[in-house]
Amino acid sequence: MGDSPLILGVSGLRGIVGESLTPEVAVRYAAAFGTWLQSRGFADTAVVARDGRAGGEVIYHAAISGLLSVGLNVRAIDTVMTPTAGVDIEPFAPGAIVVTASHNPAEWNGLKCLVCDEEEQLGRAPTAEEANQIISLFNDGAIEYVTADELGEVALLGSESANKFHCDVVRSRYSALVGDTVGELAAHQMRIVLDSVNASGSVAAESLLRSLGSNVLQLAGDRSGVFPHTPEPTKENLSGEGGLCDVVPGVKADVGFAQDPDADRLAIVDERGEYIGEEYTLVLCAMALMEARAGDDDGEDRGKPVFVVNLSTSRMIDDVAAHYGGEVVRSAVGEANVVEIMKSLKAQGRYVVFGGEGNGGVIWPEVTYVRDSLSGMALVLSLMARTGKSVSKLVEMVNSFGPTDEVKANGYTILKAKSDLASKADAVPVVEHLNGVYGSQDGCRVDLQDGIRIDWDERGVWAHVRASNTEPIMRVIVEAPSRAEAERVAGEIDGHILGA
Repeated sequence: MGDSPLILGVSGLRGIVGESLTPEVAVRYAAAFGTWLQSRGFADTAVVARDGRAGGEVIYHAAISGLLSVGLNVRAIDTVMTPTAGVDIEPFAPGAIVVTASHNPAEWNGLKCLVCDEEEQLGRAPTAEEANQIISLFNDGAIEYVTADELGEVALLGSESANKFHCDVVRSRYSALVGDTVGELAAHQMRIVLDSVNASGSVAAESLLRSLGSNVLQLAGDRSGVFPHTPEPTKENLSGEGGLCDVVPGVKADVGFAQDPDADRLAIVDERGEYIGEEYTLVLCAMALMEARAGDDDGEDRGKPVFVVNLSTSRMIDDVAAHYGGEVVRSAVGEANVVEIMKSLKAQGRYVVFGGEGNGGVIWPEVTYVRDSLSGMALVLSLMARTGKSVSKLVEMVNSFGPTDEVKANGYTILKAKSDLASKADAVPVVEHLNGVYGSQDGCRVDLQDGIRIDWDERGVWAHVRASNTEPIMRVIVEAPSRAEAERVAGEIDGHILGA
């Protein structure tokens, strides 16, 4: 195994295939998850899926074997989006394993667990407490393998029915959102370019968009699992010759959509070929729900709308919430943490309409409690239809909600950096040092839920420093109303980190 990292956390398990992640590790982790499901009195079946990346078959079959070995039956649905597995477990199983490393490069793979929420019957990631219970079983080896006559059975179902079910759910929610009049105009005649990096989103995304009447051009939809570029849907990875940013204006498309390998994230390119950034995905989707609510007011007073997002998400969501009379509540980074707060607030009677993360991860609870690029596409298209605005004009609309003339003209500046970490524990002294610097400083507001977030509210500036849940790195994010201010604060933070 050497120095190759095996990362265990709220997002599941990730490692480098053949080094830290072997079939033996995958069997044991899947068996630990199966044991945990059984300890909670859940039914005897689990779903297994994969994101389609090349070489993932070995880990996929190892995960199936791990579940069978502790007596669970398996619904094997092969290559589907992570949110598709989340939607699929609602009627069929209490839990799922998706073999995926999300946006990580091709040499990585992993196992992500999902469970069926007992209260709302929606798929979700395990909470931090639940994830730690699974990790303890994995680390301690407290797994009881069954005898030959007690082994589970596997049903090899393939992806067609699961993809159709997911698309049907999103399309029905879309239709209810836009209504008959707007629905006739919504996605019809729109030209859309889609980059699914030849992975799990290839089939379902194209199917959904075509069912809405769109004209779809796929750039990377052959499901080979061979990534045509580094798979994280960032500006750098989508801007090459023949890439999404190049093709969208070349074919006079209305919008470009980019997914990561397991298709739980969505990035957007506007009609000019400009990469607008994953942060805008979230705010455009929130606007879609608020515009629909304003346009279809049924007179019911449901209280103040609440958006739940993580600490690393742009303050654009705060501007949008304020414009529509809503409120933002923040969580630690990680979809499970966002969902846990969404559910807690709903249990208190709050009107929670939306959640997500600024990496393009949209959580629309009308569909699932899993980040879902199909939900993101449907919401963005509904906003374009309802407002009649292009993506670039919608971005200008978001910016117009900002607090300064520079934001109104250009949007916020967000800077993201990362540095290697041997372990998450190495970030602890850095956070403690920064808390010592800023914790008692006038004009600062500090949040220690996840690393440290420092807000200078009057200046519209914030910084977040934390260890990643999914990679052996420390992330530093700074956002400000101007590039000069963002660079100044980032330099100040870097200086304190070096001095920690």
